[in-house]
Amino acid sequence: MLFNSYVFIFVFLPIVFAGTFLLGRHSHRLAALWLGLASLSFYAAWNSGFVLLLLSSICFNYGAGYLIGHRPPKLAKMLLTGAVGLNLLLLGYFKYTNFFIDSGNAFFGLQISSLDIILPLGISFFTFTQIAFLVDVYRGLAREYNFIHYLLFVSYFPHLIAGPIIHHKQLMPQFARPETYRFNLDHVAVGLTIFILGLAKKVMIADNMADYATPVFSAAEGGASFMFFEAWMGALAYTLQLYFDFSGYCDMAIGLSLMFNVRLPMNFNSPYKATSIIDFWRRWHMTLSAFLRDYLYFPLGGNRKGPGRRYINLMATMLLGGLWHGAGWTFIIWGGLHGIYLTINHGWREIKSRLGWGDGGTMARFFAGALTFLAVVVGWVFFRAESFSGAFAMLTGMAGINGISLPSSLAPHLAFLSGPAVQRLIEFNGLFPNTVLNAGRALAMTAIGLGMVWLLPNVRQIFAAYRSTWEDIASPDSAHLPSGGLKWRPQPLYAVAAGLLFTLCVLYLNKPSEFLYFQF
Repeated sequence: MLFNSYVFIFVFLPIVFAGTFLLGRHSHRLAALWLGLASLSFYAAWNSGFVLLLLSSICFNYGAGYLIGHRPPKLAKMLLTGAVGLNLLLLGYFKYTNFFIDSGNAFFGLQISSLDIILPLGISFFTFTQIAFLVDVYRGLAREYNFIHYLLFVSYFPHLIAGPIIHHKQLMPQFARPETYRFNLDHVAVGLTIFILGLAKKVMIADNMADYATPVFSAAEGGASFMFFEAWMGALAYTLQLYFDFSGYCDMAIGLSLMFNVRLPMNFNSPYKATSIIDFWRRWHMTLSAFLRDYLYFPLGGNRKGPGRRYINLMATMLLGGLWHGAGWTFIIWGGLHGIYLTINHGWREIKSRLGWGDGGTMARFFAGALTFLAVVVGWVFFRAESFSGAFAMLTGMAGINGISLPSSLAPHLAFLSGPAVQRLIEFNGLFPNTVLNAGRALAMTAIGLGMVWLLPNVRQIFAAYRSTWEDIASPDSAHLPSGGLKWRPQPLYAVAAGLLFTLCVLYLNKPSEFLYFQF
Protein backbone atom coordinates (compact mmCIF):
# COMPACT_ATOMS: atom_id res chain seq x y z
CA MET A 1 0.00 0.00 0.00
CA LEU A 2 1.36 3.38 -0.98
CA PHE A 3 0.90 6.69 0.84
CA ASN A 4 0.15 8.20 -2.57
CA SER A 5 -2.84 5.97 -3.36
CA TYR A 6 -6.60 6.31 -3.14
CA VAL A 7 -6.90 3.22 -0.94
CA PHE A 8 -4.49 4.56 1.67
CA ILE A 9 -5.81 8.13 1.75
CA PHE A 10 -9.54 7.46 1.59
CA VAL A 11 -9.89 4.01 3.19
CA PHE A 12 -6.96 2.85 5.33
CA LEU A 13 -6.03 6.16 6.99
CA PRO A 14 -9.56 7.24 8.03
CA ILE A 15 -10.36 3.79 9.48
CA VAL A 16 -7.10 3.51 11.41
CA PHE A 17 -7.32 7.12 12.61
CA ALA A 18 -10.90 6.78 13.86
CA GLY A 19 -10.24 3.40 15.47
CA THR A 20 -7.16 4.61 17.33
CA PHE A 21 -8.85 7.52 19.06
CA LEU A 22 -12.16 5.76 19.67
CA LEU A 23 -10.36 2.91 21.39
CA GLY A 24 -8.03 5.38 23.10
CA ARG A 25 -11.00 6.74 25.08
CA HIS A 26 -11.33 3.40 26.83
CA SER A 27 -7.90 1.73 26.78
CA HIS A 28 -4.50 3.03 25.78
CA ARG A 29 -3.21 -0.53 25.55
CA LEU A 30 -6.03 -1.51 23.19
CA ALA A 31 -5.44 1.59 21.04
CA ALA A 32 -1.73 0.74 20.77
CA LEU A 33 -2.58 -2.83 19.81
CA TRP A 34 -5.02 -1.58 17.18
CA LEU A 35 -2.36 0.69 15.71
CA GLY A 36 0.15 -2.15 15.70
CA LEU A 37 -2.26 -4.54 13.97
CA ALA A 38 -3.18 -1.83 11.48
CA SER A 39 0.53 -1.38 10.73
CA LEU A 40 0.86 -5.11 10.05
CA SER A 41 -2.16 -4.87 7.75
CA PHE A 42 -0.49 -1.98 5.95
CA TYR A 43 2.56 -4.20 5.40
CA ALA A 44 0.39 -7.18 4.37
CA ALA A 45 -1.22 -5.13 1.62
CA TRP A 46 2.08 -5.37 -0.27
CA ASN A 47 2.77 -9.09 0.33
CA SER A 48 0.90 -10.92 3.05
CA GLY A 49 3.42 -13.78 2.97
CA PHE A 50 6.13 -11.59 4.48
CA VAL A 51 4.06 -10.52 7.51
CA LEU A 52 5.16 -13.76 9.18
CA LEU A 53 8.79 -12.82 8.48
CA LEU A 54 8.26 -9.38 10.02
CA LEU A 55 6.50 -10.84 13.07
CA SER A 56 9.20 -13.48 13.50
CA SER A 57 11.86 -10.78 13.40
CA ILE A 58 9.96 -8.72 15.96
CA CYS A 59 9.45 -11.66 18.35
CA PHE A 60 13.08 -12.80 18.04
CA ASN A 61 14.53 -9.37 18.71
CA TYR A 62 12.09 -8.66 21.56
CA GLY A 63 13.17 -11.91 23.21
CA ALA A 64 16.85 -11.25 22.50
CA GLY A 65 16.55 -7.77 23.98
CA TYR A 66 14.94 -9.18 27.11
CA LEU A 67 17.72 -11.76 27.56
CA ILE A 68 20.52 -9.28 26.88
CA GLY A 69 19.06 -6.94 29.50
CA HIS A 70 18.87 -9.69 32.14
CA ARG A 71 22.22 -11.45 31.77
CA PRO A 72 25.74 -10.73 33.09
CA PRO A 73 27.87 -8.53 30.82
CA LYS A 74 29.98 -11.33 29.33
CA LEU A 75 26.97 -13.49 28.44
CA ALA A 76 25.02 -10.42 27.32
CA LYS A 77 27.80 -9.56 24.87
CA MET A 78 27.70 -13.09 23.44
CA LEU A 79 23.93 -12.88 23.09
CA LEU A 80 24.22 -9.48 21.41
CA THR A 81 26.80 -10.77 18.94
CA GLY A 82 24.65 -13.76 18.08
CA ALA A 83 21.44 -11.75 17.72
CA VAL A 84 23.04 -9.06 15.56
CA GLY A 85 24.67 -11.76 13.46
CA LEU A 86 21.34 -13.50 12.84
CA ASN A 87 19.72 -10.20 11.89
CA LEU A 88 22.49 -9.54 9.37
CA LEU A 89 22.24 -13.09 8.02
CA LEU A 90 18.52 -12.58 7.41
CA LEU A 91 19.14 -9.27 5.67
CA GLY A 92 22.06 -10.74 3.74
CA TYR A 93 20.08 -13.73 2.50
CA PHE A 94 17.23 -11.71 1.05
CA LYS A 95 19.20 -8.70 -0.15
CA TYR A 96 22.66 -9.94 -1.13
CA THR A 97 22.53 -13.66 -1.99
CA ASN A 98 22.05 -13.13 -5.71
CA PHE A 99 24.54 -10.25 -5.71
CA PHE A 100 27.26 -12.52 -4.36
CA ILE A 101 26.27 -15.31 -6.73
CA ASP A 102 26.39 -12.99 -9.74
CA SER A 103 29.67 -11.44 -8.59
CA GLY A 104 31.22 -14.88 -8.08
CA ASN A 105 30.08 -15.95 -11.53
CA ALA A 106 31.58 -12.82 -13.08
CA PHE A 107 34.93 -12.83 -11.23
CA PHE A 108 35.65 -16.54 -11.01
CA GLY A 109 33.88 -17.90 -14.07
CA LEU A 110 31.36 -19.86 -12.02
CA GLN A 111 27.96 -20.88 -13.33
CA ILE A 112 25.82 -20.85 -10.21
CA SER A 113 22.17 -20.13 -10.92
CA SER A 114 20.55 -17.17 -9.17
CA LEU A 115 17.89 -17.95 -6.58
CA ASP A 116 14.28 -16.91 -6.86
CA ILE A 117 14.32 -14.46 -3.94
CA ILE A 118 11.86 -11.60 -3.46
CA LEU A 119 13.22 -8.74 -1.37
CA PRO A 120 10.81 -8.05 1.53
CA LEU A 121 9.74 -4.43 1.58
CA GLY A 122 11.42 -2.37 4.29
CA ILE A 123 13.69 -5.20 5.52
CA SER A 124 16.72 -2.88 5.66
CA PHE A 125 14.86 -0.40 7.83
CA PHE A 126 13.21 -2.74 10.33
CA THR A 127 16.43 -4.76 10.61
CA PHE A 128 18.61 -1.73 11.36
CA THR A 129 16.01 -0.35 13.77
CA GLN A 130 16.12 -3.56 15.79
CA ILE A 131 19.91 -3.89 15.67
CA ALA A 132 20.11 -0.38 17.14
CA PHE A 133 17.65 -1.46 19.85
CA LEU A 134 19.71 -4.52 20.79
CA VAL A 135 22.93 -2.51 21.01
CA ASP A 136 21.19 0.14 23.11
CA VAL A 137 19.88 -2.56 25.46
CA TYR A 138 23.41 -3.92 25.87
CA ARG A 139 24.72 -0.40 26.56
CA GLY A 140 22.02 0.14 29.18
CA LEU A 141 20.30 2.85 27.15
CA ALA A 142 17.06 0.97 26.45
CA ARG A 143 14.73 -1.50 28.11
CA GLU A 144 11.40 -2.67 26.76
CA TYR A 145 9.16 -5.23 28.41
CA ASN A 146 5.85 -4.21 26.83
CA PHE A 147 5.48 -6.39 23.74
CA ILE A 148 2.63 -4.34 22.26
CA HIS A 149 4.71 -1.18 22.41
CA TYR A 150 7.68 -3.01 20.91
CA LEU A 151 5.50 -4.37 18.10
CA LEU A 152 4.31 -0.85 17.40
CA PHE A 153 7.85 0.54 17.70
CA VAL A 154 9.07 -1.68 14.86
CA SER A 155 5.99 -1.91 12.65
CA TYR A 156 4.58 1.64 13.03
CA PHE A 157 3.35 2.22 9.49
CA PRO A 158 4.57 5.80 8.87
CA HIS A 159 8.22 4.69 9.14
CA LEU A 160 8.07 0.94 8.44
CA ILE A 161 8.78 0.92 4.70
CA ALA A 162 11.37 3.65 4.11
CA GLY A 163 12.41 4.99 7.50
CA PRO A 164 13.46 6.95 9.37
CA ILE A 165 15.53 4.45 11.35
CA ILE A 166 14.15 4.87 14.86
CA HIS A 167 15.84 4.64 18.25
CA HIS A 168 14.03 3.34 21.30
CA LYS A 169 14.32 6.65 23.17
CA GLN A 170 12.70 8.53 20.29
CA LEU A 171 9.46 6.57 20.02
CA MET A 172 8.77 4.36 23.03
CA PRO A 173 8.24 7.15 25.60
CA GLN A 174 5.66 8.68 23.26
CA PHE A 175 3.70 5.40 23.03
CA ALA A 176 3.63 5.26 26.83
CA ARG A 177 1.99 8.69 27.25
CA PRO A 178 -1.81 8.76 27.74
CA GLU A 179 -2.11 11.97 25.69
CA THR A 180 -0.82 10.11 22.63
CA TYR A 181 -4.20 8.37 22.37
CA ARG A 182 -6.29 11.53 22.73
CA PHE A 183 -7.53 13.40 19.68
CA ASN A 184 -5.60 16.66 19.18
CA LEU A 185 -7.04 19.03 16.58
CA ASP A 186 -3.86 21.12 16.31
CA HIS A 187 -1.76 18.05 15.60
CA VAL A 188 -4.26 16.84 13.01
CA ALA A 189 -4.27 20.20 11.23
CA VAL A 190 -0.48 20.53 11.18
CA GLY A 191 0.11 16.86 10.38
CA LEU A 192 -2.41 16.80 7.55
CA THR A 193 -0.88 19.93 6.02
CA ILE A 194 2.62 18.43 6.18
CA PHE A 195 1.29 15.23 4.62
CA ILE A 196 -0.23 17.22 1.75
CA LEU A 197 3.03 19.07 1.14
CA GLY A 198 4.90 15.78 1.02
CA LEU A 199 2.29 14.27 -1.28
CA ALA A 200 2.68 17.25 -3.64
CA LYS A 201 6.46 16.81 -3.71
CA LYS A 202 6.02 13.18 -4.71
CA VAL A 203 3.22 13.24 -7.27
CA MET A 204 3.60 16.72 -8.75
CA ILE A 205 7.40 17.13 -8.83
CA ALA A 206 9.31 13.87 -8.31
CA ASP A 207 7.18 11.81 -10.66
CA ASN A 208 7.33 14.53 -13.32
CA MET A 209 11.11 14.77 -13.02
CA ALA A 210 11.22 11.02 -13.66
CA ASP A 211 9.85 11.73 -17.16
CA TYR A 212 13.17 13.47 -17.93
CA ALA A 213 15.56 11.28 -15.95
CA THR A 214 14.33 7.83 -16.96
CA PRO A 215 14.61 8.20 -20.79
CA VAL A 216 18.14 9.57 -20.57
CA PHE A 217 19.47 6.91 -18.17
CA SER A 218 17.66 4.13 -20.05
CA ALA A 219 19.18 5.29 -23.33
CA ALA A 220 22.62 5.45 -21.72
CA GLU A 221 22.23 1.83 -20.61
CA GLY A 222 21.39 0.99 -24.25
CA GLY A 223 24.66 2.50 -25.47
CA ALA A 224 23.46 5.96 -26.53
CA SER A 225 25.93 8.85 -26.48
CA PHE A 226 24.80 12.17 -25.08
CA MET A 227 26.12 15.64 -25.57
CA PHE A 228 26.77 18.04 -22.71
CA PHE A 229 23.34 19.54 -22.03
CA GLU A 230 21.46 16.29 -22.60
CA ALA A 231 23.60 14.41 -20.11
CA TRP A 232 23.35 17.18 -17.53
CA MET A 233 19.60 17.41 -17.96
CA GLY A 234 19.26 13.70 -17.24
CA ALA A 235 21.57 13.90 -14.22
CA LEU A 236 19.88 16.99 -12.77
CA ALA A 237 16.44 15.53 -13.41
CA TYR A 238 17.34 12.44 -11.37
CA THR A 239 19.00 14.60 -8.72
CA LEU A 240 15.70 16.45 -8.27
CA GLN A 241 13.55 13.35 -8.65
CA LEU A 242 15.38 11.59 -5.83
CA TYR A 243 15.35 14.73 -3.69
CA PHE A 244 11.62 15.38 -3.93
CA ASP A 245 10.73 11.69 -3.79
CA PHE A 246 12.64 11.08 -0.56
CA SER A 247 11.82 14.47 0.92
CA GLY A 248 8.16 13.87 0.06
CA TYR A 249 8.17 10.51 1.82
CA CYS A 250 9.86 11.96 4.91
CA ASP A 251 7.34 14.80 5.08
CA MET A 252 4.41 12.45 4.64
CA ALA A 253 5.74 10.16 7.38
CA ILE A 254 6.18 13.11 9.77
CA GLY A 255 2.74 14.46 8.97
CA LEU A 256 0.97 11.11 9.32
CA SER A 257 2.69 10.38 12.60
CA LEU A 258 1.87 13.81 14.03
CA MET A 259 -1.81 13.17 13.31
CA PHE A 260 -1.45 10.27 15.78
CA ASN A 261 0.36 12.57 18.28
CA VAL A 262 3.72 10.89 17.65
CA ARG A 263 6.74 12.86 16.47
CA LEU A 264 9.25 11.13 14.21
CA PRO A 265 12.88 12.25 14.00
CA MET A 266 13.98 14.51 11.17
CA ASN A 267 15.42 12.51 8.29
CA PHE A 268 15.88 15.17 5.63
CA ASN A 269 17.15 18.69 6.25
CA SER A 270 17.61 20.61 2.95
CA PRO A 271 20.71 18.57 1.97
CA TYR A 272 21.36 20.41 -1.29
CA LYS A 273 22.02 23.56 0.75
CA ALA A 274 25.06 21.85 2.24
CA THR A 275 28.39 23.63 1.86
CA SER A 276 30.49 20.49 2.31
CA ILE A 277 30.11 16.73 1.99
CA ILE A 278 30.35 16.47 5.77
CA ASP A 279 27.42 18.87 5.99
CA PHE A 280 25.56 16.94 3.27
CA TRP A 281 25.65 13.73 5.29
CA ARG A 282 24.33 15.58 8.32
CA ARG A 283 21.32 16.56 6.23
CA TRP A 284 20.64 13.61 3.89
CA HIS A 285 19.06 10.44 5.34
CA MET A 286 20.03 11.72 8.74
CA THR A 287 18.96 8.66 10.73
CA LEU A 288 20.98 6.32 8.50
CA SER A 289 24.01 8.62 8.79
CA ALA A 290 23.63 8.58 12.57
CA PHE A 291 23.26 4.79 12.60
CA LEU A 292 26.40 4.27 10.50
CA ARG A 293 28.30 6.74 12.70
CA ASP A 294 27.18 5.32 16.06
CA TYR A 295 27.12 1.59 15.26
CA LEU A 296 29.85 1.25 12.65
CA TYR A 297 32.23 4.22 12.41
CA PHE A 298 32.68 4.70 16.17
CA PRO A 299 33.07 0.96 16.95
CA LEU A 300 35.73 0.80 14.21
CA GLY A 301 37.63 3.44 16.15
CA GLY A 302 36.31 6.65 14.61
CA ASN A 303 39.00 9.32 14.71
CA ARG A 304 40.51 8.17 18.01
CA LYS A 305 43.46 6.36 16.45
CA GLY A 306 44.91 9.07 14.26
CA PRO A 307 44.08 10.62 10.85
CA GLY A 308 45.16 7.59 8.82
CA ARG A 309 42.88 5.22 10.71
CA ARG A 310 40.06 7.78 10.58
CA TYR A 311 40.18 7.85 6.78
CA ILE A 312 40.19 4.06 6.60
CA ASN A 313 37.18 3.95 8.92
CA LEU A 314 35.40 6.60 6.86
CA MET A 315 35.96 4.64 3.66
CA ALA A 316 34.82 1.36 5.21
CA THR A 317 31.71 3.01 6.62
CA MET A 318 30.74 4.61 3.32
CA LEU A 319 31.42 1.45 1.29
CA LEU A 320 29.09 -0.48 3.58
CA GLY A 321 26.62 2.41 3.47
CA GLY A 322 26.64 2.16 -0.31
CA LEU A 323 26.08 -1.59 -0.14
CA TRP A 324 23.19 -1.02 2.28
CA HIS A 325 21.46 1.07 -0.37
CA GLY A 326 21.57 -1.64 -2.99
CA ALA A 327 23.08 -5.00 -3.89
CA GLY A 328 25.14 -3.78 -6.83
CA TRP A 329 28.64 -2.59 -7.65
CA THR A 330 27.38 0.81 -8.75
CA PHE A 331 26.11 1.40 -5.18
CA ILE A 332 29.47 0.33 -3.77
CA ILE A 333 31.25 2.75 -6.12
CA TRP A 334 28.81 5.48 -5.05
CA GLY A 335 29.62 4.76 -1.40
CA GLY A 336 33.35 4.69 -2.13
CA LEU A 337 33.09 7.96 -4.01
CA HIS A 338 31.50 9.60 -0.97
CA GLY A 339 34.18 8.02 1.19
CA ILE A 340 36.78 9.78 -0.96
CA TYR A 341 34.79 13.01 -0.77
CA LEU A 342 34.68 12.81 3.03
CA THR A 343 38.38 12.00 3.25
CA ILE A 344 39.24 15.05 1.14
CA ASN A 345 36.81 17.20 3.14
CA HIS A 346 38.27 16.19 6.50
CA GLY A 347 41.80 16.60 5.17
CA TRP A 348 41.00 20.08 3.90
CA ARG A 349 39.51 21.06 7.24
CA GLU A 350 42.65 19.83 8.95
CA ILE A 351 44.82 21.96 6.66
CA LYS A 352 42.62 25.03 7.22
CA SER A 353 42.74 24.52 10.98
CA ARG A 354 46.53 24.29 11.02
CA LEU A 355 46.88 27.40 8.85
CA GLY A 356 44.32 29.32 10.91
CA TRP A 357 42.00 29.98 7.95
CA GLY A 358 38.35 30.88 8.50
CA ASP A 359 35.33 30.00 6.34
CA GLY A 360 36.23 32.66 3.74
CA GLY A 361 32.98 34.61 3.85
CA THR A 362 29.86 34.56 1.70
CA MET A 363 31.50 34.00 -1.67
CA ALA A 364 33.62 31.15 -0.34
CA ARG A 365 30.52 29.48 1.10
CA PHE A 366 28.72 29.95 -2.22
CA PHE A 367 31.48 28.22 -4.18
CA ALA A 368 31.79 25.55 -1.51
CA GLY A 369 28.07 24.86 -1.86
CA ALA A 370 28.32 24.75 -5.66
CA LEU A 371 31.26 22.34 -5.51
CA THR A 372 29.43 20.15 -3.01
CA PHE A 373 26.33 20.03 -5.21
CA LEU A 374 28.44 19.16 -8.26
CA ALA A 375 30.11 16.30 -6.38
CA VAL A 376 26.74 15.00 -5.19
CA VAL A 377 25.26 15.06 -8.73
CA VAL A 378 28.24 13.09 -10.08
CA GLY A 379 27.71 10.55 -7.31
CA TRP A 380 24.02 10.21 -8.12
CA VAL A 381 24.95 9.07 -11.64
CA PHE A 382 26.43 5.86 -10.18
CA PHE A 383 23.52 5.61 -7.74
CA ARG A 384 20.97 5.69 -10.59
CA ALA A 385 22.82 3.81 -13.33
CA GLU A 386 22.20 0.09 -13.67
CA SER A 387 25.73 -0.65 -14.88
CA PHE A 388 29.17 0.89 -15.14
CA SER A 389 28.73 1.33 -18.88
CA GLY A 390 25.56 3.35 -18.32
CA ALA A 391 27.26 5.49 -15.66
CA PHE A 392 30.31 6.17 -17.82
CA ALA A 393 28.09 7.02 -20.81
CA MET A 394 26.42 9.67 -18.67
CA LEU A 395 29.66 11.01 -17.20
CA THR A 396 31.30 11.17 -20.64
CA GLY A 397 28.49 13.38 -21.87
CA MET A 398 28.53 15.51 -18.72
CA ALA A 399 32.25 16.12 -19.18
CA GLY A 400 31.58 17.42 -22.72
CA ILE A 401 33.69 14.70 -24.36
CA ASN A 402 30.87 13.97 -26.82
CA GLY A 403 30.55 17.67 -27.65
CA ILE A 404 28.13 20.47 -26.92
CA SER A 405 24.98 21.20 -28.86
CA LEU A 406 23.49 24.72 -28.86
CA PRO A 407 20.29 26.18 -30.32
CA SER A 408 20.61 26.96 -34.04
CA SER A 409 19.45 30.53 -33.37
CA LEU A 410 22.82 31.18 -31.70
CA ALA A 411 24.85 30.18 -34.75
CA PRO A 412 24.98 33.70 -36.33
CA HIS A 413 26.07 35.20 -33.02
CA LEU A 414 28.82 32.64 -32.51
CA ALA A 415 30.25 32.67 -36.01
CA PHE A 416 33.72 33.24 -34.60
CA LEU A 417 33.61 29.64 -33.35
CA SER A 418 34.48 28.31 -36.79
CA GLY A 419 37.79 26.53 -36.34
CA PRO A 420 37.97 22.78 -37.15
CA ALA A 421 38.71 21.86 -33.53
CA VAL A 422 35.77 23.92 -32.27
CA GLN A 423 33.43 22.51 -34.92
CA ARG A 424 34.17 19.01 -33.73
CA LEU A 425 33.13 20.07 -30.23
CA ILE A 426 30.18 22.41 -30.85
CA GLU A 427 27.07 21.79 -32.92
CA PHE A 428 24.00 23.96 -33.47
CA ASN A 429 21.23 21.35 -33.39
CA GLY A 430 19.34 22.46 -30.27
CA LEU A 431 20.06 21.69 -26.63
CA PHE A 432 18.73 18.13 -26.78
CA PRO A 433 19.32 16.83 -30.32
CA ASN A 434 19.27 13.10 -29.53
CA THR A 435 16.31 12.77 -27.19
CA VAL A 436 12.56 13.25 -27.27
CA LEU A 437 12.62 15.57 -24.26
CA ASN A 438 10.67 18.78 -24.45
CA ALA A 439 13.53 21.24 -23.99
CA GLY A 440 11.42 24.14 -22.74
CA ARG A 441 9.44 22.09 -20.23
CA ALA A 442 12.52 20.22 -19.02
CA LEU A 443 14.43 23.43 -18.39
CA ALA A 444 11.44 25.06 -16.70
CA MET A 445 10.85 22.11 -14.36
CA THR A 446 14.54 21.90 -13.49
CA ALA A 447 14.73 25.62 -12.78
CA ILE A 448 11.61 25.47 -10.57
CA GLY A 449 12.93 22.42 -8.74
CA LEU A 450 16.33 23.96 -8.05
CA GLY A 451 14.68 27.19 -6.94
CA MET A 452 12.55 25.30 -4.42
CA VAL A 453 15.55 23.30 -3.21
CA TRP A 454 17.82 26.30 -2.65
CA LEU A 455 15.42 29.12 -1.75
CA LEU A 456 12.55 27.66 0.27
CA PRO A 457 12.64 26.54 3.93
CA ASN A 458 11.94 22.94 4.83
CA VAL A 459 8.96 21.54 6.71
CA ARG A 460 10.57 21.71 10.13
CA GLN A 461 11.33 25.40 9.61
CA ILE A 462 7.87 26.24 8.26
CA PHE A 463 6.13 24.48 11.17
CA ALA A 464 8.74 25.27 13.85
CA ALA A 465 6.20 26.85 16.18
CA TYR A 466 4.19 23.59 16.24
CA ARG A 467 7.11 21.26 17.03
CA SER A 468 6.41 18.71 14.31
CA THR A 469 9.50 16.50 14.75
CA TRP A 470 11.17 14.62 17.58
CA GLU A 471 14.06 17.09 17.55
CA ASP A 472 11.56 19.86 18.29
CA ILE A 473 10.48 18.30 21.57
CA ALA A 474 14.10 17.44 22.39
CA SER A 475 15.35 20.99 21.73
CA PRO A 476 13.83 23.99 23.53
CA ASP A 477 15.05 26.42 20.84
CA SER A 478 13.35 24.82 17.82
CA ALA A 479 10.55 27.39 17.70
CA HIS A 480 13.11 29.98 16.62
CA LEU A 481 14.37 28.16 13.52
CA PRO A 482 14.86 30.48 10.52
CA SER A 483 11.99 30.14 8.05
CA GLY A 484 12.67 32.87 5.53
CA GLY A 485 9.38 34.51 6.47
CA LEU A 486 7.34 31.45 5.42
CA LYS A 487 5.51 30.20 8.49
CA TRP A 488 2.34 28.14 8.64
CA ARG A 489 -0.56 29.53 10.64
CA PRO A 490 -3.97 28.05 11.53
CA GLN A 491 -5.86 30.49 9.32
CA PRO A 492 -8.54 30.05 6.62
CA LEU A 493 -6.16 31.16 3.88
CA TYR A 494 -3.71 28.36 4.68
CA ALA A 495 -6.55 25.84 4.95
CA VAL A 496 -7.91 26.81 1.52
CA ALA A 497 -4.41 26.64 0.00
CA ALA A 498 -3.84 23.18 1.49
CA GLY A 499 -7.24 22.05 0.24
CA LEU A 500 -6.54 23.23 -3.30
CA LEU A 501 -3.10 21.59 -3.28
CA PHE A 502 -4.63 18.33 -2.04
CA THR A 503 -7.23 18.46 -4.82
CA LEU A 504 -4.46 18.84 -7.40
CA CYS A 505 -2.56 15.95 -5.84
CA VAL A 506 -5.61 13.69 -6.02
CA LEU A 507 -5.81 14.33 -9.75
CA TYR A 508 -2.26 12.91 -10.05
CA LEU A 509 -3.06 9.70 -8.15
CA ASN A 510 -4.43 7.80 -11.14
CA LYS A 511 -0.97 6.28 -11.69
CA PRO A 512 0.62 5.90 -8.24
CA SER A 513 4.34 5.10 -8.28
CA GLU A 514 6.51 3.60 -5.57
CA PHE A 515 8.93 5.73 -3.61
CA LEU A 516 12.51 5.30 -4.75
CA TYR A 517 13.70 4.31 -1.27
CA PHE A 518 11.37 1.30 -1.36
CA GLN A 519 14.14 -0.31 -3.45
CA PHE A 520 16.65 -0.07 -0.63
